[in-house]
Amino acid sequence: MSDIHAKIATLVGGTDVVLFMKGTPLFPQCGFSSTAIQILERLEVDYETVDVLADPEVRAGIKSFSDWPTIPQLYVKGEFVGGSDIMMEMYQSGELQALVAEKGVARAA
Repeated sequence: MSDIHAKIATLVGGTDVVLFMKGTPLFPQCGFSSTAIQILERLEVDYETVDVLADPEVRAGIKSFSDWPTIPQLYVKGEFVGGSDIMMEMYQSGELQALVAEKGVARAA
């Protein structure tokens, strides 16, 4: 495993819900990242974000780590879920709510 993949694995394994995104929750730098944050806020779960624009190595590495070409990328309990389109589909169908409940994800305080 490369150094960047080890770093990403630590980030993904360090918290229940991790979103690799462009920008920050307060200032998303693309519409897809904004959509992903809105979905996470509606889920009312604790989550962490990683701004890939702040670290080009993470930005490139996350794509090979997940074998997924786009950002944002959502991980729940270490498992890759998908990007904002998949998050939206899963949220609208109730699958995302069921996933976080099934995995025992902590609710936001």
